[in-house]
Amino acid sequence: MNPYEIVRRPRISEKTVHLQNKFSAYTFEVHPSANKIQIKEAIKALFKVDVVAINTMNCRGKDRRMRNNRQPGVTAAWKKAIVKIADGQKIEGV
Repeated sequence: MNPYEIVRRPRISEKTVHLQNKFSAYTFEVHPSANKIQIKEAIKALFKVDVVAINTMNCRGKDRRMRNNRQPGVTAAWKKAIVKIADGQKIEGV
C-alpha cells in the first residue's frame, strides 16, 4: 500500500484539536488493515515529521435510524490512529 492509501484523512474535533495543542498528537483515519509500522512510515513520507508514538483503535459503526425504512442502517466501521510527533514539529493544514 502506498502512503495515500494508508492515511485516508485527518479527523478534526474539539478533542483532537486539544491533543494537537497540548501533546503534539494528531488523529487520522487510516486503512483498517494497516499496522503501526506502516502508519508510521506513511506519516513520515507524507508530512516529513518524526513520529514518536502511535496508538490505534478500531471504531465500530453506529446504528442509525432511516426515514422510511423499517430496517435500521449502520454507519461504516473505521480505524483511528493517534500519532504523536516530536516536540517542536507541526503538521500544517491539519
